[in-house]
Amino acid sequence: MEQTKYLVVGSSHAALEAVTAIRMHDTEGSLTLLTRDTHLPYSPTVLPYVVSGRSPADSIFLRDEEFFEANRVAYKRGSALKALHAERNTAELADGSEIAYEKILLATGAAPAIPPIPGLDQVTYHVLRTLDDATKLNAAIKQSKHAVVLGAGLVGMHAAENLVKAGASVTIVEMAKQLTDGYFDATAAQMIEKAFTDNGATILTGSRVVKLAPSAIGALLTLENGTTLEADLLLVATGVKPNMDYLEGQGEGVEHERGILVSDTMQTNVANVWAAGDCAQAKGFYTEDKVMNAILPDATEQGRIAGMAMAGDPGVKAYPGGVPLNTYHFFGRHAISVGSSRVPEGGEVVTRFDEVSGRYLKAIFKDDRLLGIYGVNEFFDGGVMCQLILRRVDLSAVKERFLADPLTVGRELMSRIWR
Repeated sequence: MEQTKYLVVGSSHAALEAVTAIRMHDTEGSLTLLTRDTHLPYSPTVLPYVVSGRSPADSIFLRDEEFFEANRVAYKRGSALKALHAERNTAELADGSEIAYEKILLATGAAPAIPPIPGLDQVTYHVLRTLDDATKLNAAIKQSKHAVVLGAGLVGMHAAENLVKAGASVTIVEMAKQLTDGYFDATAAQMIEKAFTDNGATILTGSRVVKLAPSAIGALLTLENGTTLEADLLLVATGVKPNMDYLEGQGEGVEHERGILVSDTMQTNVANVWAAGDCAQAKGFYTEDKVMNAILPDATEQGRIAGMAMAGDPGVKAYPGGVPLNTYHFFGRHAISVGSSRVPEGGEVVTRFDEVSGRYLKAIFKDDRLLGIYGVNEFFDGGVMCQLILRRVDLSAVKERFLADPLTVGRELMSRIWR
C-alpha cells in the first residue's frame, strides 16, 4: 500500500494553498495531492471565461507539472476518493487502491446541486463546475437558438450573458422573487435585470419548473403556472453542494452537516483530518454558528490555515470567520457585495443611487463599523472592505469621505493599519 505523510484531496485554491503552507514549514515530509479531475489545477471562477471564449482552456491552469516536481509533490490526477477510512488512516480510491496517510486535508470542493424535477433525467442538460463542463458548454452555445437557464445565481447569469451575446433567445427561470438572490439586494438586482432585458433576455422570477420532457429541438419545460418553454440548450445552475460522498457509511467518523464541520484551524473532530474550501462548514464572522461560505478568498485562507496546522507551523492563526464577498461583471458593468446584508438592531443603512450614471452604493454600519457594503458600477476594493469588516475598524472620523469614495479612503485606512 502506498504511504504518505500528508495527503491533500482536491486541486483548487484550498488544496494548493495548503500544499504551499506545508512546504514552507516541512520541506521533507512526503506529500501527495489527489484529485478526481484529469487536468492540471484550475479555478472554478475562471470557467465562465472559458465558456465565453475569452480564456482558452489551456491557459487557465494555476500550477504546472514543474511546480509539483520542484516541491516534491506526487500529483495524482484522475484519482477520485471513494471512501475515507479515518479509523485506520487510509483513503480508498475509485480504482480500489488505497493510500495510507499520517495527516489528510479534505479540499474536495462542491458539485452542482441537481433539482428533483420530474423528467430532468430524460433530457440533455448542461452544468458548469469543471473545465470539461465549460468546454462542452462553449461548443453548445455556438449552436444554440433557444436557451433556457435554470437559476439566476452568478453561474447562471454569466452563462446567460454569453448566450445572449452569441445571438440566442434566452430565458432565465428563477424560483426566488429576484435574480442574484443571496448576492445583491432588490435595487441592485433590478439594475442587473434591466441590463439583461435591455439586451433581449427574458427573466422569469418567482417561477418554478415542475416537469421536463424531450422535444423536437431538445427539452420542453412546464412551469408551475402552466407556461411551457422549449429549449435547444438547457443549463441547470441551481446551486452547488459539497462533495462529501466519500464520508457515507463511515459510522462514527468525520462529523458533517451541510459541509464538513471544522474548528478555527480547519481541524475536524478526527485528530489528523482537516477540511477546507467549498466542502468545509466553518465559523461565520457574524455568528457563532458554522456556515458555508463557498468563495475563493475563504478557500485560500482556509487552505493556508489547514496546511500550517497540519505541518505544525507555530505561526498559524485562528480562522476569523467567513465574510461573503462576490464580484460580478455583466454587459460592461460590474457589481460587488461584501459582508452581511442583515441590518442589526441599532444599525445604520446609507444608500446612494444615481439613476443617470447607473451608480448605486449601499453600506451597513453598527457603531460606525462596517458590516456590509454593496455597489453597482461603484469602485471599491472588495479585499480591503473585507479587512475593514474583519478588523472592526472604527470609521467615525472618515465616514463621510468613505461613503463618497470608498476605494480611495479604504486603501488609505488599510495602508496605515495593515499588519
